[in-house]
Amino acid sequence: MAKPVKYIFVVGGVISGLGKGIAASSIGYLLKSAGLRVTILKLDPYLNVDPGTMNPYQHGEVFVLDDGSETDLDLGHYERFIDVDMSKNNNATAGQVYHTVLDRERSGDYLGETVQVIPHITDEIKQRILAVNTPKKYDVVICEVGGTVGDIESLPFMEAIRQMSVKVGYRNHLIVHVTLVPYVKASEELKTKPTQHSVMKLREIGLAPDMILCRSDYKLTKSIRDKIALFCNVPASHVIEGKEVESIYEVPLVFEKQKVGEFITERLELDRTPVIEELELFISRYKNPKHEVKIAMCGKYNALPDAYKSVLEAFIHSGVENDARIMIEWIDTENIKNDNDAAKVFKEINGILLLPGFGSRGSAGKIRSCKYARENDIPFLGICLGLQCAVIDFARHVCGLEKANSTEFNKSTPTPVIDLMESQKAIRRKGGTMRLGAYDCEIKSGTKAYDAYSKKKISERHRHRWEVNNRYRTKLENAGMIFSGLNTELNLVEMIELQNHPWFVASQFHPELKSRVNKAHPLFRDFVAASVKHKNRIS
Repeated sequence: MAKPVKYIFVVGGVISGLGKGIAASSIGYLLKSAGLRVTILKLDPYLNVDPGTMNPYQHGEVFVLDDGSETDLDLGHYERFIDVDMSKNNNATAGQVYHTVLDRERSGDYLGETVQVIPHITDEIKQRILAVNTPKKYDVVICEVGGTVGDIESLPFMEAIRQMSVKVGYRNHLIVHVTLVPYVKASEELKTKPTQHSVMKLREIGLAPDMILCRSDYKLTKSIRDKIALFCNVPASHVIEGKEVESIYEVPLVFEKQKVGEFITERLELDRTPVIEELELFISRYKNPKHEVKIAMCGKYNALPDAYKSVLEAFIHSGVENDARIMIEWIDTENIKNDNDAAKVFKEINGILLLPGFGSRGSAGKIRSCKYARENDIPFLGICLGLQCAVIDFARHVCGLEKANSTEFNKSTPTPVIDLMESQKAIRRKGGTMRLGAYDCEIKSGTKAYDAYSKKKISERHRHRWEVNNRYRTKLENAGMIFSGLNTELNLVEMIELQNHPWFVASQFHPELKSRVNKAHPLFRDFVAASVKHKNRIS
């Protein structure tokens, strides 16, 4: 007889942004380390079909999966923590749910029924929770619900979870409630009332927390734990302190010290023990590096680091593998108006990363950043738009094509070394219409790209509309640009690098999306290694 699937539901109260995604990922890590097969699902109550068209300032980065799905940034945390590739089934939005139900209604699937939130919307939500494990290949499904308890838009999701919890039974589900315990400076005390009220709201819906994760800037005293336990009807040992840590990868260790893994495996009758030694070693290396390097992050969403969350995490992974601490210098390329500005900005920089993005704002400064890295032997990594700007710089200043540009920046440029992909020219819709997801890339032997990957064929994730114009490839190549990675099926440039440069590599794809805690992405790893060498060389 097959063992029943276990479900862990992670919900939040008081305010959003408390780290439900990190909590879900950390629980996933503990269970995966115990030898269990784990996946994680994000339920987002917003009506957008996906976050692909949402402003990064509002929602952070869009995390792209192998299948081309544009998803919530929390799916990046899931993949990095549990080292499992997600699919479109791992992110469900209210927009997707309502769209599916209404399509069925228009098709006559409900045979004239009145379509209602209950049962039609809730049934679709339950179906999506089940779909993430169809066919059944996971022992545990962790389900994170976006937003906070009591939000109007999240109520159907909470009702669906209530129905599922009844159906699967006590030993097959667990509810984790993430909440805030604020500190009031005037009275110099932690306040439990917000937590009490959010749990009260949860219980009104028909759900009761089995574990309460309390986010606070201060340590929870025994009296605070006891008070929360008393008023929220959980054992004091199930009131978990979620304190701020130096690295998010410490969170599973913080949980384990409070016996979170032991409680979950006991409650769900899993009979497994988490193994955390590998993560402890990772954190030790992270906190005790041998080197320190300054990396310039050149982009336009610098006011919101979450817009580049995966890049920042990739630096943590690659820093640990190189025994190096990465000191990020955020560079607004709009402020680089000439070569003198570039010299001042990059004076003490050991490596330059040109970030992905869209639009012409700051493009001139991005091109000058490429030029400075090229001319001054600074290690350089360009991602997506970063590759395109590197090609424009090379075309202008090495090939003599003074008016070289991208049609994204100048539609009427006479020298479009970067042009809109043919497949994109007739597209008018915005959502889900770019070149998205995993594509193959063949790597040229004897290149830095090959040195990084140590293999000739790779698969990487994409999110773009513009590409290197093949009409100019010969001229660029004759001048010394190496096309080290190609998609031979579509005849597209995937990677470039430069001759006679310590380390100058750029990719049309997004390497940051595949970096993991236990395995830094090869390009980030080698870029950081080159930056360490550069610092040691000039010191």
